[in-house]
Amino acid sequence: MQRIANIAQARMGKIPTVVQEQYKAREDGSTMKALAWFGTEDVRLIDAPIPDITEPDDVIVQVTGTTICGSDLHLYHGEILALQKGDILGHEFMGKVDRIGPNVKNLEVGQRVVASFQIACGKCKYCQQKLSSFCDRTCSSSLQNYLYGERDAGFFGYSHFTGGFPGGQAEYVRVPLGEVNLLPIPDDVPDEKALYLSDVLPTSYHSTVDTGVQEGDTVGIWGLGPIGQCVARWAKLKGASRVICIDEVPARLEMAKSGGFEVLDFRKEKDITKKLHELVPGGLDVAIDCGTFHAPKTLLHKSLKLLMLETDVPEVVNEMIVSVRKMGRCGLIAAYAGFTNCFNIGALMEKGVRFIGNGQAPVHKYWEELLHDYIRPGGFDPRFMITHRVPLEDMAKLYAAFDKKTGGVVKVFVETKFSSPPSEGCPKTTRVDDWKA
Repeated sequence: MQRIANIAQARMGKIPTVVQEQYKAREDGSTMKALAWFGTEDVRLIDAPIPDITEPDDVIVQVTGTTICGSDLHLYHGEILALQKGDILGHEFMGKVDRIGPNVKNLEVGQRVVASFQIACGKCKYCQQKLSSFCDRTCSSSLQNYLYGERDAGFFGYSHFTGGFPGGQAEYVRVPLGEVNLLPIPDDVPDEKALYLSDVLPTSYHSTVDTGVQEGDTVGIWGLGPIGQCVARWAKLKGASRVICIDEVPARLEMAKSGGFEVLDFRKEKDITKKLHELVPGGLDVAIDCGTFHAPKTLLHKSLKLLMLETDVPEVVNEMIVSVRKMGRCGLIAAYAGFTNCFNIGALMEKGVRFIGNGQAPVHKYWEELLHDYIRPGGFDPRFMITHRVPLEDMAKLYAAFDKKTGGVVKVFVETKFSSPPSEGCPKTTRVDDWKA
């Protein structure tokens, strides 16, 4: 699949952008540790050239914190198109400014910053509205343009389908258009609170706001990874009267339960829609797919995926459509990429369901609000979801452990040799080999 996608994209050619994807290496030949993709379930820690200023708007970030995301597992399993051997992965990272290009005026060397997972130009019609994930000028993927009719912004470390930019699971990262795509972090905010402004916090907040969670709503959440855990808490902060969380992983169900939310284990409750209508006569006001179980549950969809007759599974989406009330709202923040079969379009139409593709979250729209209105005052502390801390040297093993949810893992802080010690109340550094299955 990757070979065909790369050939197709090469024949269509790149769409012109305002940024260059690949970086220039430092003249002294110095190297860094970085996590790279080499095939399905084959990721490796490599020695890669340290990036240097390649374009005048660049900033080089020395990474002090990175992580793994559930969407990274789609890369791990080779489900995202146009991956190439040696691609550096990772789209969530923060650190210190190491070098700045001559056009960068708002940042200084040594300043702490967090990067958005998307690379925005700051000037197109979408960027002018802070809709940074929809930037028109930074993704060169002709394949994405062909399949979707348009392109998202370029993303760090997420294949050539999203631009082919080297990612943040590394000791250094080149950030194109650094003035736009880096947020300064004040000294009173530790790395463990700031790192997740790169993706998890804006993504979860965006899905809550964009799906229209309101005072008094009853909300159902499918998937209790970091996004789902945060969505539950944002929904509560937005005034939801009930939040019902659905998953199968005991540690994740327990984390949600400890946060004061109702939980359903779909291993025990085989008919989720029936159970939800028993709990909420008339149906949910809002349902949000936070994407933990893209693996098909039924024989039908296992067969369709095996035969490559669909790329994505509609089972969760269909459960949501049936579970909401008439005129209810369904939000889709889970990372779907292609096509599906057996979508319940009839129920969608007949019930008047508002089906909302939330899209990739526009980080720039929310990150200052989240930092200054929630994190700094203490209204939202993202450290609740950090279950583990590991060194970058364990990154390849972390992919396998995260995929299997070993040791009750939910969210991980990955340290580099430049990281500060763990802040108070955060997990101490462990090694993946020591985690209990």
